[in-house]
Amino acid sequence: MEESIKEVLQALTKRGIPCSYAADKAHALGELAGLIAKGCSVGIGGSMTVQGLGVESVLEERGCRVFWHWRVNQEDVQETLRQAMLADVYLSSTNAIILDGRLVNVDGRGNRVASMIFGPEKVVIIAGKNKIVNDFEAALDRIKKVACPQNARRLQLETPCAETDNCTDCASAERMCNVTTIIEGNPNGIEMHVLLVGEDLGF
Repeated sequence: MEESIKEVLQALTKRGIPCSYAADKAHALGELAGLIAKGCSVGIGGSMTVQGLGVESVLEERGCRVFWHWRVNQEDVQETLRQAMLADVYLSSTNAIILDGRLVNVDGRGNRVASMIFGPEKVVIIAGKNKIVNDFEAALDRIKKVACPQNARRLQLETPCAETDNCTDCASAERMCNVTTIIEGNPNGIEMHVLLVGEDLGF
């Protein structure tokens, strides 16, 4: 296990956020299965990490009812987002994890960051080692210059960052940086768990 991962795990524990480590994607799926009760409802945020893990097999095996707006018709997206916020378990990644254990996220619509801190009974945040950064400035830099441009291109959005890989604090109608949150401790009333994976995952 890399020293940076050990440092983050220790910092999360000090902040009262339960956490665990998986060496790779296969072990992460096994760890995830142990975090999700059979037959529960599961909401999933917009996450290339979660998609890349192939969580559908685990959720199907455990008989879960899944609310994932990436898997429904356009007319059902808004209602699926609402149902995801009310699920027993919410799965997401994070845009950046600082070595001191803080989780930084930027969202366009706000559904993902809202669901991470209020609504579901349990939130499982899965993050690859590529999300680890030294400080808050590095977290924002990573989000603005790495995560957002790649997501903008994936979604075929017409934003400056999609073309230049640089944030201009734009006023685009398709701007992705509308809501920023910093998780500094386990939110009251939610059972949060951070699963760190020893591979690069997502943006």
